[in-house]
Amino acid sequence: MSQIDNTNGANGANGANGAGQAAQPSLNILAQYIKDLSFESPGAPGSLRGQSRAPGINIGVNVGANPVQGGDHEYDVRLTLNARAGEGTDTLFHVELEYGGVFRLEGFPQEHMLPVLFIECPRLLFPFARQIVADVTRNAGFPPLMIDPIDFAALFTQRLAEERAKAQVQPVV
Repeated sequence: MSQIDNTNGANGANGANGAGQAAQPSLNILAQYIKDLSFESPGAPGSLRGQSRAPGINIGVNVGANPVQGGDHEYDVRLTLNARAGEGTDTLFHVELEYGGVFRLEGFPQEHMLPVLFIECPRLLFPFARQIVADVTRNAGFPPLMIDPIDFAALFTQRLAEERAKAQVQPVV
């Protein structure tokens, strides 16, 4: 179990007078797991022969978060990575990974919950998901696919903007 604790520790473990102070925000990783993993290489073994040039690679990222039933302050956060390598209709490989984590969030103000769930939690999951994708592509006979770091804050901001745009376009019934 991992924990991020935002206490500053300036006054010792419990502060100057420990009592009466608000609980400090904490984020605990209770579990990490693979929900779904799929790898396809439709042209194998022919596709494993040397390529004259690097294939085009398309990568998709999605983040979802839901409360865990029966878990107090616990959330299931899932990071989905899709990667397709190939040119046009020719696919060298297609990998899809849904990697999740169960997080306990305590002491965060309500306005910080969505950013923590959709930015910080996937940021903690990403290195593990990235390694799984690299390992599966390498084990399939291709060079390991090392996905570049992802700016989850930018993804979150983009998703909020899309949701706001949808809300403005929705007809009133």
